[in-house]
Amino acid sequence: MSKFNDLPDSISILERAVNDGPSPVFSTSLSAEDQAITHLIYIYKLPIEIFVLDTGRLHNETLNLLAHTEAHFNKKIKVYCPDSADVENYVKINGINGFYKSVSQRIECCEIRKVKVVRRALKDKSAWITGIRSEHSLKRSKNTFMEWDNKLNLMKYHPLLNWSGDFLWRFILKNGIPTNPLHKKGFSSIGCAPCTRAVKPGEDERSGRWWWERSLINKECGLHED
Repeated sequence: MSKFNDLPDSISILERAVNDGPSPVFSTSLSAEDQAITHLIYIYKLPIEIFVLDTGRLHNETLNLLAHTEAHFNKKIKVYCPDSADVENYVKINGINGFYKSVSQRIECCEIRKVKVVRRALKDKSAWITGIRSEHSLKRSKNTFMEWDNKLNLMKYHPLLNWSGDFLWRFILKNGIPTNPLHKKGFSSIGCAPCTRAVKPGEDERSGRWWWERSLINKECGLHED
């Protein structure tokens, strides 16, 4: 494993999450950032549970990456899925792609497929580790390495907060960490298939998320709203 100047800070944050409570967890979306954190957790043998959300609308490439990641690290990653009754009710009322119709319908879909599931996964946990980086958006540039989440009543840790995109990808390539092939097709931030597109030259990293919502500056699904 290569030595990077910022790596000790990231490891210390992960270790802090372990030391601050008995049950820290890391929620991975299998993004480039999250793959780097998964690598750190497994390489340093940190007692941190890793889980992923299968929203039911993920890209096939993302699902294949999950299987590849488990094989690469020889580890099983826990998978959470949304409540089928909630999904069925949403589709009955709004249609299969109702999230395109309004911001409120999109947020409701994110609430059902992501937010409620994460709340369930984080129940009784002592810490939540994320792959947030300051470069992602203006809103995320205001985050700190450790923050109290009032809604979930636990600490959130962002070990890659000060990593640049260039630093991240050099780390990934140096360590042979598996990543989503969609990144090579211009996808910088990858979520559900209907809600993600490739980023055009000059656009910010998260402009491909909920791309039809032109009026939004800081696009979030609700997971990191406090």
